[in-house]
Amino acid sequence: MKNLGIKLSLFINYLVFAMLLNSVGAVILQMQRNFDVSKSTASILEGFKDLPIAFISFFVASFLPKLGYKKAMLIALTLVIITTFTMPFANDFWFFKFQFFVVGVSFALIKVSVFATIGLITNNTKEHSSFMSTIEGVFMVGVLLGNILFSLFIDDANPKSPFWLNVYWILGVLSSLAFISLIFAKLDEKGAQIEGRSSKEDLFEMLKMIVMPLVFIFVISVFLYVLIEQSFQTWTPTFYKDILYVPASMSIQAGAILAGAFAIGRFGAGIALKRIHWIYVVSFCIIMSAIVVLLTIPLIKNIVAKENISWLNAPFVAYLFPIMGVFLSPIYPTINSVILSSLPKHMHSSMSGLIVIFSALGGTTGSIITGHVFDSFDGQTTYYFSLIPMALLFISLQIFNKKNAILS
Repeated sequence: MKNLGIKLSLFINYLVFAMLLNSVGAVILQMQRNFDVSKSTASILEGFKDLPIAFISFFVASFLPKLGYKKAMLIALTLVIITTFTMPFANDFWFFKFQFFVVGVSFALIKVSVFATIGLITNNTKEHSSFMSTIEGVFMVGVLLGNILFSLFIDDANPKSPFWLNVYWILGVLSSLAFISLIFAKLDEKGAQIEGRSSKEDLFEMLKMIVMPLVFIFVISVFLYVLIEQSFQTWTPTFYKDILYVPASMSIQAGAILAGAFAIGRFGAGIALKRIHWIYVVSFCIIMSAIVVLLTIPLIKNIVAKENISWLNAPFVAYLFPIMGVFLSPIYPTINSVILSSLPKHMHSSMSGLIVIFSALGGTTGSIITGHVFDSFDGQTTYYFSLIPMALLFISLQIFNKKNAILS
């Protein structure tokens, strides 16, 4: 298979960063248990992760083609290798703020590079869309594995136990393996560069793209989608523990199940998009996600705490809630592929930068809003709020499709 080495390396890199980034849900839960941090205070960890992603992406996306995508990814992996091997010694909340800050900076380099590289190693729109869905599916497998890994180190009987920090030794080893795999992978980056153009001109090109009607509607759609996704993903462990009254380790495993549902949805979309127009796929997904919310949330109203809860005797809603991931997950990679495959390859880095920026802003906004609503209202009310951005996302994607069809 052509470009097999670099494709496998991208999969491994995305797998590792999925585990690091989406550990935020487990860490938020542990901050409440270990350091008695409130939900609204713990929610700022999402900001320490996502805001650096947005900030760094804005400044690096335009000159990454000159630095080199492979070199940028190696720098990112070096940073996370250093921090993950220091985290087992963390004993205060600020350690976790710093760790997520470094992970955010590193992921900005990784994600822009990966998205831009996909355009270099695929030959047409369908291949681009299929590979984008596949790699985002791999990302969700990483989220699943990360949640399972964290759950294995959680001590339900001793909330203050620091044993769970040992999980970072494993994450450090995995980051090192990702670094090694990338060193030996070959990548031809000539198609990403335009000779004689300065980084300043590249930056202005990215800024000019924002005011294009098609791109403007697209970035609004990305913002809304990630706001919805993170409000579910990040807060799933807390939702299960505080609303469904299950043990902490089981709550984190629930995050893994949701991630598995996301992976199934994205791999399935990679197949469906070869036969069905993308707007029908994403419209169906949004409608079904809203239906799952409307079916699921009323079931939590009369749940009471019980002893010895496990997956064998959990409330029915504990099994129903993750189904949402199957329908929600295909939207993000699909719309990203649509916009990227419609642009010349030399513009993919700039467009990827915009995707990462607005994804990060949406993720932070969704997590912080959910954290504050959790503190102020009950869990039922919290997730009914998700129907508002779902409706707005449905409308924005219909507009995006019409504008894209006009330009095609």
